[in-house]
Amino acid sequence: MVEIKMQHTDVVIVGFGWTGAIMAKELSDAGLRVVALERGVNRDLSTDDLYPGVIDELTYGTRGKLFQNLSRETVTIRHAANGTAVPYRQLHAFLPGDGVGGAGLHWGGVHFRVSPDELRIRSHYTERYGRKFIPEGMTAQDFGITYDELEPYFDFAEKVFGTSGVAYTVKGKVVGKGNVFAPDRSHDFPLPPMPEMYTGTMFRKAASDLGFHPYPIPSADAGGPYTNPYGAQMGPCNLCGFCSGYVCYNSSRASPNLNILPALKLQPLFELRTRSTVQKINLDSTRSKATGVTYIDASGRSVEQTADIVLLCSFAYNNVRLLLLSEIGKPYDPVSGTGVVGKNFTYQNVAKINLQLDQERYTNSFIGSDGAGVAIDDFNADHFDHGPLGFVGGSAIWSAHGGNKPIAAQPIRHGAPQWGSGWKKELKQSYLHSTAVALQGSCMAYRDCYLDLDPTYRDVNGLPLLRMTFDWKDNDTRMMAYVGEQAMKIARALSPVEISSGLRKPGAHFDTRTYQTTHLNGGAIMGSDPSTSVVNKYLQVWQVPNLFVHGASAFPNGLAYNPTGLVAALTYYSAAAVKAHYLKSPHQLIAI
Repeated sequence: MVEIKMQHTDVVIVGFGWTGAIMAKELSDAGLRVVALERGVNRDLSTDDLYPGVIDELTYGTRGKLFQNLSRETVTIRHAANGTAVPYRQLHAFLPGDGVGGAGLHWGGVHFRVSPDELRIRSHYTERYGRKFIPEGMTAQDFGITYDELEPYFDFAEKVFGTSGVAYTVKGKVVGKGNVFAPDRSHDFPLPPMPEMYTGTMFRKAASDLGFHPYPIPSADAGGPYTNPYGAQMGPCNLCGFCSGYVCYNSSRASPNLNILPALKLQPLFELRTRSTVQKINLDSTRSKATGVTYIDASGRSVEQTADIVLLCSFAYNNVRLLLLSEIGKPYDPVSGTGVVGKNFTYQNVAKINLQLDQERYTNSFIGSDGAGVAIDDFNADHFDHGPLGFVGGSAIWSAHGGNKPIAAQPIRHGAPQWGSGWKKELKQSYLHSTAVALQGSCMAYRDCYLDLDPTYRDVNGLPLLRMTFDWKDNDTRMMAYVGEQAMKIARALSPVEISSGLRKPGAHFDTRTYQTTHLNGGAIMGSDPSTSVVNKYLQVWQVPNLFVHGASAFPNGLAYNPTGLVAALTYYSAAAVKAHYLKSPHQLIAI
């Protein structure tokens, strides 16, 4: 029963990470009253998480201060529909954020655009390789939007984030030594690339000697002092090594808290309510219009917030859960292939080849930044001929020197002692002389990988948990094996004294005990057909025109690239459509 009814607002936003902050800024600047609801605590960079406490590895890296409390709400996971799902009880495989800024506060800052071909992946592969090339059961589909439509919004997002990098072409003209496979840009990066680590220099030479095309990883870690379009100031990264999982105490890594929230605080039309856990989206009697949301406040009271526009901006799979709890859209059925909510859940393929170098080469692994790296895209997307290989997708290969922490340390030599004085001796010898070649690959969508509500387990408020049905498939395993062979060529060219491969073996199951990425996608996917997608290209729910769903939940397929760059561009694209068209006459922006 609702105990409190708040004053009506123009817009209510569920979740305050990157997408929530972007939409709040864009719509409040357009003159709308905006209320943002964040279930976690406030995280104010001017008072919280200051140096030196912020580089406490036990508090942040081990105990996960910035991550979701799984004892209150989690997901359940199983490998197949005939299996038994069990709760994800310890933070290992992926790390959903908690509090203001969400995962955008603890990310590493790697900030890619997208290959144009991947936005129309099914059409592209069938046109180039034939319809039979797509494996049976693979449900990957086009995004329903083009790179050219998104390019101005990629450009603006990079200016907001203060992204560091170097372009290859700008307006069709070669301007620098960037990624030769990258799509054309309207402007160069706002900042020059991050400093290149010694390991990056070694990787660059080895990759170049093999005929590949290395380039600096684009990074939202500031490569120099910067002021963004909202007036937010960033300081140059000092390569402290405490990036992913930590607040950047130096104001060098982009986050909603640093790059957008200070400007929003000056906006009288904006209000942020923390410790507000949304339970459902409310609909009118026709079930074609959202009337607002119901949430539990910090005192445990049930509160109703009515609004003209509702924006779902929470973490990717939580968007899906809220749609299912609110009975919006038809739940996906993997048996019949019908329904859309929960469809095309994807993750990301990752692997690492660890290298021990000789004692004369110092890598100084305590120095670094997640974005201070060098990559190749020769085997990403469809930049190589898939025809003879028989798989869909690809992977980036890189050397990213993120900085090894004292507790997490660095893998030691194979066969070395795992504890005691022998372990300490081996760690001392390996810590300054180790590096890695990493792969981050795409993950295709499949008919039997999906999200739904768990029939057994519930959260602390009594609502069903989200159930994740997911496992690795042969296509993706073969793709990683092939790209892994190419990565191994680079690794061997570095002349290590030992190589330890972390490539996944055929038949291996998804293992939640080891961190992979927090790049979870799909479940509320976008597209051009309401029978196969939840939202249109403006991220507007087909059946409920005043409800928009933002984030990587809209991705109908998993990319090799980190999702944040595409998420931000799609959000700015959606905001522009709302301001230019929807506000003038609230309606379905694409006719059904």
